[in-house]
Amino acid sequence: MSIDVNFDFTSDTPGYWDSFWENDPVLGHSFKDPDGLSKKMHEYHRLLWSRELPNGDIMNLREEKKYLVWKNFYLSPDSIIVSFRNGRGRPLVEKALTTIDNPRQYIEDYLHKSYTIGGSVVFPVHINSMNQRRGCSVKICDRWDLTLECIRRHYAGEESPLSKTTDADRAFYDLFIDFKGFIDFFLLNDCVSSDYSKVDIWLGKGDFNEKALPQTVEEYFTYINCQLEFLKKRNERIAKFANENLK
Repeated sequence: MSIDVNFDFTSDTPGYWDSFWENDPVLGHSFKDPDGLSKKMHEYHRLLWSRELPNGDIMNLREEKKYLVWKNFYLSPDSIIVSFRNGRGRPLVEKALTTIDNPRQYIEDYLHKSYTIGGSVVFPVHINSMNQRRGCSVKICDRWDLTLECIRRHYAGEESPLSKTTDADRAFYDLFIDFKGFIDFFLLNDCVSSDYSKVDIWLGKGDFNEKALPQTVEEYFTYINCQLEFLKKRNERIAKFANENLK
């Protein structure tokens, strides 16, 4: 099975686009989540991560209902490309979209791009899991760059807004030995420095003392464009890995 990094997971999520604009005439909304419903997304994650871990174990994932399971680990896909269309970010997104032509087409194109394999990772799933807490924390606001900084701090033994979450899943993070192991395994190299000492922060300083949400239209598009550049590079990296290893 090959990996098509351009495959759009909304296309095999039953009902994703049904009444999308009727549900929300301004920003659009779907009640169907590709993270849980796209069979192709789960299949790609199973293929990519069923291999030798940095600690020497062989992770052999199997599908079980909506989870990927190995030993006592229940993993779930999590989209890491955010639009800020919901919740606290909505007013700014509405304002930002008034500056572009055809905002509905912009949103649809953005979602088609973001729901490719480069925009998805897996985390352990349980109450107060990473998938939940990074979206609920006002210090993170679902930002992937800030989430990854929390993971870097976990391996460095430093505190972060998600310390309780990463500590609860210490057994999962121990599979990768260190931050470099985590980054290399999940092909996230395009979001860190070459020596793995720093995370590329797409907006602000990344010290968690600033507001996580973009505050201006300019900041909004700066963050969105940084995400899309990372997504492009990670998809290219995944494609290269798949062509060399999944035959």
